Amino acid sequence: MNNDEVLTEIIRLRHEFHSHPELSNQEFKTTEKISEILTNWGIPIVSTDLNTGLLAEIKGDDSGPMIALRADIDALPVKEASELSYQSENVGVMHACGHDLHFSSLLGAAYLLNKQKTELKGTIRLLFQPAEEAGHGGDQVLEKHVLDGVQAIVGFHNNPNLPVGQIALQKGPLMAGCYRFIVNIHGAVSHGARPEKGKDPIVVQAAIISQLQTIVSRTSNPFDAVVVSVTKVRAGETWNVLPDTATFEGTVRTFSDENTALVKKRFYEIVQNTAAAFGQTADIDWSIGAYPIKNDPIITNVVKNGLTSPVSTPELTMTGEDFATFEAEIPGTFAFIGSNGQAAAADLHDPHFVGKDGTIQPAIDYFVQSAKSLLDYFNTEKTN
Repeated sequence: MNNDEVLTEIIRLRHEFHSHPELSNQEFKTTEKISEILTNWGIPIVSTDLNTGLLAEIKGDDSGPMIALRADIDALPVKEASELSYQSENVGVMHACGHDLHFSSLLGAAYLLNKQKTELKGTIRLLFQPAEEAGHGGDQVLEKHVLDGVQAIVGFHNNPNLPVGQIALQKGPLMAGCYRFIVNIHGAVSHGARPEKGKDPIVVQAAIISQLQTIVSRTSNPFDAVVVSVTKVRAGETWNVLPDTATFEGTVRTFSDENTALVKKRFYEIVQNTAAAFGQTADIDWSIGAYPIKNDPIITNVVKNGLTSPVSTPELTMTGEDFATFEAEIPGTFAFIGSNGQAAAADLHDPHFVGKDGTIQPAIDYFVQSAKSLLDYFNTEKTN
């Protein structure tokens, strides 16, 4: 296939994948289809212990460096309302985050890089990652040693708020760390007419939620971006009984480990001390959704300098991304690539989200050029 034929085929495949989305850790048919495509193109699949997702490899010179290109393959539990001609046939499941754009573009890059493998001085690993949205797919990949030996890793996320094909990339912070909390407050039940007979956890719940807002306004540096949001509140079963428990959940977003530690410490102090002041107790479940994305300065500069398209400075976003799991172990860089750009375009995770096909060619170029630039860089470093 020539370049135009490759793009036409990748767009066709993208539509097919979009019509048949699968949730995190359930991407069996997606994995099978990707494997079939790569095998037909003569690109070998590397054996791993992953249940879903896969690793493929393009080998040039065995003595050269090894880098990785990563794309996520899972969808969301969202009922599609885009009205695309190729919209989801799996009702209640949708590629509402545009992962179909990501891994379709990686397929296109794989085809082109494989055609040039005799010119490559090194190895390119192609990671089609499962469970980015839920299930900690990045952790699965690292735990099963899928990326052992990789010297740098590259990924991207489509951004419907940017014009189609616009690349936004910078060293350092890009996307926030994402943390989830669940708080259970334990009081004592009583009749609504006799509150003195019990210990009302709803009062404690309200007091804690109010005080948590001071973490951002009175604890964190006003020049740092920090979010503490309570998003779900539950208490009671009926109108005339004070319950014995109350629960609330939410999320914290930060861009640094220092702020995460500060927010978490203050969070625990407020929750537990406020509950104790009312003669009650509270337990906290704090979990990590994603670490902050902090692009390696050297890898980012190498990739940026190797791109033929103009690169803009991205706006930081409070959304999280599993790619940060890899960056904690492997030097890497992560970009935004515009996928819509219309003023009224639906954002990620919206049932009306539309990522345009025009995103694919710039994304293919991003992967191909990044891979070549990084192999050249590491080969140069080796000889110096």
